[in-house]
Amino acid sequence: METQANNPLHGITLKKIVTDLVAHYGWEYMGHTINIKCFNDNPSIKSSLTFLRKTPWARAKVEIMYLKMLKRR
Repeated sequence: METQANNPLHGITLKKIVTDLVAHYGWEYMGHTINIKCFNDNPSIKSSLTFLRKTPWARAKVEIMYLKMLKRR
């Protein structure tokens, strides 16, 4: 079994990532930074998770935003 020692997102759920980003930045900033409908049009954790699980490019952008947020703390 491979270890994930070099993966900073290992063990962190997508729900935690989105929830932490919303708490830190808010939906408006997230929608401005990553222009996707689930952040801009009636945003919710549930709709965002559904979209991000199906859309690898959007999930990658959200993960990058999360890692940048962690570095700034």
